[in-house]
Amino acid sequence: MTQDAAGATRVAGGQVHIQVKVLGPVQLEVDGVPVRLTPLTTRLLVRLVAAEGEAVPVRQLRRDVWGLADEPRHVDQRNRNEVQKRILELRRALDPAQDGSAAHVLLTEQHVTVHGPETAYRLVLGPEELDSARFTAVVNTALFAPPATAAHRLTEALTLIRGRPLAEVNGERFADLLIRRLTALQDSARRELVRVQTDLGRPDLALPVAELIVRDHPDDLEAERTLDALRAALRARHGAELLRHRVPLPGQRADVVLVRGDLFEQADCNLVVGFTDTFDTETDEDIVISRDSVQSQLVDRLFKGDRRLLDEKLRAGLRTVRAVGTESARTKPRGRRVRYPVGTTVVVPLDGRRIFATAYSRLGNDLVARSGHEELRSSLDSLWASVAVHGLFKPVALPLLGSGLARVTDLDRGQLIALIVDSFMDACRRYPALTPELRVVVRPEDLATTDLTPVEQRFHDLVPGAEPGRGPDRAE
Repeated sequence: MTQDAAGATRVAGGQVHIQVKVLGPVQLEVDGVPVRLTPLTTRLLVRLVAAEGEAVPVRQLRRDVWGLADEPRHVDQRNRNEVQKRILELRRALDPAQDGSAAHVLLTEQHVTVHGPETAYRLVLGPEELDSARFTAVVNTALFAPPATAAHRLTEALTLIRGRPLAEVNGERFADLLIRRLTALQDSARRELVRVQTDLGRPDLALPVAELIVRDHPDDLEAERTLDALRAALRARHGAELLRHRVPLPGQRADVVLVRGDLFEQADCNLVVGFTDTFDTETDEDIVISRDSVQSQLVDRLFKGDRRLLDEKLRAGLRTVRAVGTESARTKPRGRRVRYPVGTTVVVPLDGRRIFATAYSRLGNDLVARSGHEELRSSLDSLWASVAVHGLFKPVALPLLGSGLARVTDLDRGQLIALIVDSFMDACRRYPALTPELRVVVRPEDLATTDLTPVEQRFHDLVPGAEPGRGPDRAE
């Protein structure tokens, strides 16, 4: 019984596990333990690897490893001894127990040359023992495999690359052929991996590989076009999405999403529509409610212009809410006169989903809606309480409340979004199953004047180092 370099007991004559890595800085491992070699012995090892299983005569080793020309016989013998000393060091490294278990790896042969019999050395390594051999075998099979299999195998092969192949002898004639072949195979593997990942609909996995190709081939116009196409495909994936983050709370799997678009095209969501404290819907002559308002669009697009139907549903929801006052016809000649608390939310069922009509502003007797960020925050808190009970755990879409005619004058659009997001995350702490997604819809015409920095900063502060546009534990 003997002890190997790792301290494990091995039966005498038992085979050791050898790994020679040349796809990057040269590294020798025996039974999983790195073995340190002197620079000359490392160079000798690389020279034998570059021979790809062919025997290399001592005279050739002296020229390639030591840079020595043929010498007179007495000097030649001294040089031969130097070669043998390095061969002995390499053998000991390959077989630390000195029990002959690695004798099959480094062979000694006698060659007949014009100078007479000459000793030669051959390194015999299988694909599992030499990373460049394994790389070559895996890539060659992957190039003819179906896309999913090819993607798996090519990814596996490229993980073996740790740097420039045979970097220690780059530029040496004896290594030139192998280096060029491995470099070309690496390039082929990368390009094929980009192609198959694209075929599989995974531009996100193809992109980093395409970037490496362009980095190494800056004048390759076709590679540059491929990279541009992948970036375009990834941008297109987001569609109307401007931002997406996972709520960074334990046990929560709710996303906050900002989209560019139309609130009433969010057909998979419950909708939030802002109202004043009188819940007016009258749009005649744009006096009480503007025909451009979200309330007016709600009537036209979801109630087919039937304002009375919406009014009936609002009145039904308000029956259980205590009014806070009633205006006279003299003080408020147009519109409704019964006032409800700011923050009142009426749930309007519609085709299997819910419209949450929430009062976040006060309509003055001069028919001007007014609100502030405290009123808006209070209204949002009431809204989330209603969503928790009546939301059916559907996504919730809402417009940028407070940015229209009932503008919250002390906040800009970006700050309004941040306020909405803050209130939502607080609600997620109170209601663990609130909604799988909060979707804030920004009109395209408002986007240029909407600074999203405050929202991104919120998530950055909560999750330092989080990747922009991606929440923690984001499912692919």
